[in-house]
Amino acid sequence: MAEALLSVIMEQLASIIHQQTEGGIRLLLGVEGDVQKLNSNFRAIRAVLNDAERRQVKDETVRDWLDKLKDTSYDIDDVLDEWNAAIQKLLVMRKVRPLAVPFYCFCCRRVVMRCDIALKIRSLNKRLDVVAVEKDRFNFRLIKGTEELERQITTSVIDIMEIQGRDHEKNEITNFLLSECSDGPSFLPIISIVGMGGIGKTTLARLVFNDDKVKTHFDKKIWVCVSDPFEEIRIAKAIIESLTNVAPNVNEYETLLKIIKESIEDKTFLLVLDDVWTEDSYKWEQLRNSLKCGSKGSRILVTTRKKNVAEVLGTTNIFQLRTLPDEKSWSLFCQVALSGRSNEEREKLEDVGRKIVGKCKGLPLAVKTLGSLLHFKRNFEEWQSVLDSEMWELEEVEKGIFPPLLLSYFDLPSELQKCFSFCAIFPKDYEIEKHELIMLWMAQDYLRTKQNKDMELVGEEYFEKLRARSFFQDFEKSEYDGSITKFKLHDIVHDCAQYLTKNECYTIESEGLPSVSFYRKARHSMIVLERDTSFPFSIFNENSLRTLVVDSRGWYRCMDVSDVSRLFNRLTCLRALDSSFNSIEDLPSDINELIHLRYLNLYENKHISELPETLCELYNLQTLNVAKCSRLKKLPEGIGKLVNLRHLINYDSMMEYYIYMPRGIERLTCLRTLSKVVVGGDDRGCTFECVKNLNHLRGSLDMKCKGLVDVTGIHNAEFKNKKNLTGLKLEFKDVFYSKETLEDFQAPPNLEELTIDGYGGGNCMSINWMMSLTKLRELSLKHWTKLEFLPPLGKLLYLESLRIYGMKSVRSVGNEFLGMGSDGTLLSSSSSSTVIAFPKLQYLTFDAMSNWEGWDYGAVGRGGGDRTIMPSLRSLRIRNCRKLKTLPNYLLQLSTLEDLQIIDCPVLEKRYKITRITKIRTYPNSGDDDLPSS
Repeated sequence: MAEALLSVIMEQLASIIHQQTEGGIRLLLGVEGDVQKLNSNFRAIRAVLNDAERRQVKDETVRDWLDKLKDTSYDIDDVLDEWNAAIQKLLVMRKVRPLAVPFYCFCCRRVVMRCDIALKIRSLNKRLDVVAVEKDRFNFRLIKGTEELERQITTSVIDIMEIQGRDHEKNEITNFLLSECSDGPSFLPIISIVGMGGIGKTTLARLVFNDDKVKTHFDKKIWVCVSDPFEEIRIAKAIIESLTNVAPNVNEYETLLKIIKESIEDKTFLLVLDDVWTEDSYKWEQLRNSLKCGSKGSRILVTTRKKNVAEVLGTTNIFQLRTLPDEKSWSLFCQVALSGRSNEEREKLEDVGRKIVGKCKGLPLAVKTLGSLLHFKRNFEEWQSVLDSEMWELEEVEKGIFPPLLLSYFDLPSELQKCFSFCAIFPKDYEIEKHELIMLWMAQDYLRTKQNKDMELVGEEYFEKLRARSFFQDFEKSEYDGSITKFKLHDIVHDCAQYLTKNECYTIESEGLPSVSFYRKARHSMIVLERDTSFPFSIFNENSLRTLVVDSRGWYRCMDVSDVSRLFNRLTCLRALDSSFNSIEDLPSDINELIHLRYLNLYENKHISELPETLCELYNLQTLNVAKCSRLKKLPEGIGKLVNLRHLINYDSMMEYYIYMPRGIERLTCLRTLSKVVVGGDDRGCTFECVKNLNHLRGSLDMKCKGLVDVTGIHNAEFKNKKNLTGLKLEFKDVFYSKETLEDFQAPPNLEELTIDGYGGGNCMSINWMMSLTKLRELSLKHWTKLEFLPPLGKLLYLESLRIYGMKSVRSVGNEFLGMGSDGTLLSSSSSSTVIAFPKLQYLTFDAMSNWEGWDYGAVGRGGGDRTIMPSLRSLRIRNCRKLKTLPNYLLQLSTLEDLQIIDCPVLEKRYKITRITKIRTYPNSGDDDLPSS
């Protein structure tokens, strides 16, 4: 941690000097000697930090010295950041208002500020002198830092762990769950898996939970991570959400228990309560009583480290989980550490490898962690070094698991060490959003890179490397592309992260707030606030907090402007503030005092109606999240001053009340994320040209026109240069068109999703420009009011999903839609005799086509060559097409078609009910925009 912090500071110094030189700025005078001294001291200290970091584990005096070094380094970093922010402000003012104030002329306040920064640097240099002198009495050794890690192993370590060594235990527990019970109907058997941390209790429970026989035996399966403390309301809510797939809004315990009873009555269920710690029988008894109304055969499965807990819960069968036998431990280790190695290498490393496995004492987490570490070690000497490490002598409560984790941690490069240890900010068993974590890392300057590479991509690489070392688990993946979206830390891994950070990272539960003196050294904190609790202002006196995450989920009262202002006045070192989910009513104007702020998350603060103009003085700001701030009217006029902004996340905001989006967006050329742009609405509003130079955009962009906008200006946006943009929605309303508005549109070349809503430029349209979109998978065309004939979309070779909505002028659909001529030949220059329309289309929806009468493929089959239409189609949904009379027979004969839904189409319903085609399912009009799922 300390080594990484020093690296950041030295890079910060170099960056400031570079900016002053490049920008022609001399903000501070007479500090050159102090800067050189800072650099010199840091270089001398940095040379011995690897040894100091390792020795601190066993030597308390070394740990105290490191704490002193980190405190001083944090303060230096803050002063340098203040210096950098002042430079940024001058550079922005030069660009925004170059003639307003001559560059050489500064007000008195600026001069005072310069002197203040210089004095701070001088004072901190003296503190660093003391630290540098003290290091000599420890006789630290020079140890070379860890080299860059290899690419991560491709096999999932978690999957390997789950199939190793527990077959007998799994079968035994599964048989108990499925067995008959001779006791009365209200008897509810409970089996508890008991064992020390890292032994594999949760893994075993998960294997049983996902067993095919268990899945079919129980009507309902519920998994709840309990952890400590035992929060009855949260647990009850989690059970209800698992049963109903809906999170309950009520907070009364009695009401929640009643809902549970109603949901499981006369049903067999399996409830897994993972990681239980409470020994308070009263807290458990009410919940248990509500579960007794399930059918006979229901079961509860508990995992806990403590046998006393199992007894308090009224366990009928205690399963004491044993450590893995030697051979099973070795087998697991080999699959992780020796995969992909030759037999010769395996033989050479086997002896030392077995000794290392022996030190893991049969704990699967320890075996897996060391296996992941040694996967990256190629020679015998490196393996021997792990075996001989002093870490094995560590005397801790969890000494069986800490040494492997610490060995793996200290083997990481410093930049990965700080990223991992930052995770101590989250509570145990917390579901961490990967994308949010990467932006928090970025806010702490953890992702600096000398290569010309985006910090966000560096963050993705760091995450993957930590995952490969088995620090993360319980991954949740996106259905869209299979990428990891959420994850957790094993509770022992979490303990290790907290051990490494000690006074720096805290999670504060509303029930047990620390004293002010205890909290003063904290740098990163997460506060979990339950209902009817107030924000703990008392602990924020004169502290140096850099990260504050408030997790309230809207359960407690919002902070008003005066409360927030009071908080900001104390937390002037903040770099990341997450106050999402309705925690704040409004932002105060003195938010500009948070000059270090890089990350501001106001997600779903539904009371905020506007952002103060002073927000635009936060020149370091990288991430601004105002998504789902539904009352937000507009962004501040000076938004263009935030030249370092990389993520402006504003989807589902400014929905009902928005006025316009101010110009200035065009100056935000660092933007990687911009959820939505409102074009027009006011003379001061954005134009299409405002996104012309935003060529780093990635992900999706929604452009909404408001008022009388000339859509021909869309060409000024130069979308063709936005090569990382994968999603685009163009929404037109009350706009001017010409016939050529979209005829020669130049779209982002790597689009995967495209929506065009409200286009009214002509009665037909060519889509030649779409043919170049070889990655386009999803297309939605909505409310094209003048369009009489659908474009030749059948020529889109990679399209998987297509939705046509609200084309009120379309009366018939024929071969032109397929991209075929009247004789059935493909409308292209290809000379091939094989014609395939929509070759990859799987999902097709027609909705609100009020005048559509005929759907005809009459020409198909005439002419030479083969004709194939939609060979991959799985789902066809037709809704609110009241005049449509028939469907092409060819579609009804597709063997791939699994789902054909007809909704509010009376003519079709009548026709096909008579013919009794069983694949068709009809639904009454639900009045929603979304179709019912199959």
